[in-house]
Amino acid sequence: MIAVIDYDAGNLRSVEKAFLSLGEQVSLTRDKEQILLADKVVLPGVGAFGDAMAKLDQYGLREVICQVAGRGTPFLGICLGLQLMFESSQESEGVAGLGLLEGRILKIPDCPGLKIPHMGWNSLDIRPDSRLFAGVPQGAYVYFVHSYYLKAKDEGAVAASTEYGVHIHGAVEQGNLFACQFHPEKSGDTGLRILKNFVDL
Repeated sequence: MIAVIDYDAGNLRSVEKAFLSLGEQVSLTRDKEQILLADKVVLPGVGAFGDAMAKLDQYGLREVICQVAGRGTPFLGICLGLQLMFESSQESEGVAGLGLLEGRILKIPDCPGLKIPHMGWNSLDIRPDSRLFAGVPQGAYVYFVHSYYLKAKDEGAVAASTEYGVHIHGAVEQGNLFACQFHPEKSGDTGLRILKNFVDL
């Protein structure tokens, strides 16, 4: 069973539907026991970093997520979910993230000809040995919607990157922790392949 964490963020239903389309059993939940018993756990989300962390704390989910990560359960962050897995964000100075991975979320700099938020399809430079991107061709296009981007401390954890006025760490994987800044659930067959790879871990 896949637990999709419900913390009142946007886009949760789209992620649930994507996993259902793959034939998976999915629970959209904030029940701590259900999350801890799940085979895989997903933290999606669209919204602001500070508001999201406040919701996770309100529902007592920070501790549960850290337990899941510590147990070795495969865990996937999507969009805002990726950002929350790191230490902090320029969007909400002074708010601590989950700190599951080392790195900082930075504002995409103004660049002539590029709109912010970054909304659209970008190609990925994929690390050849990535488990999350197994079978996904180099240069595959995925769908992004964001104004802030990840700069991971450990370059070795970066599974895929892209360019949008700045070098963006578009996906990470380290041990049982996986995350995508883009939306696999909105990225067509490529996105479904990525989600299937996560399911099959």
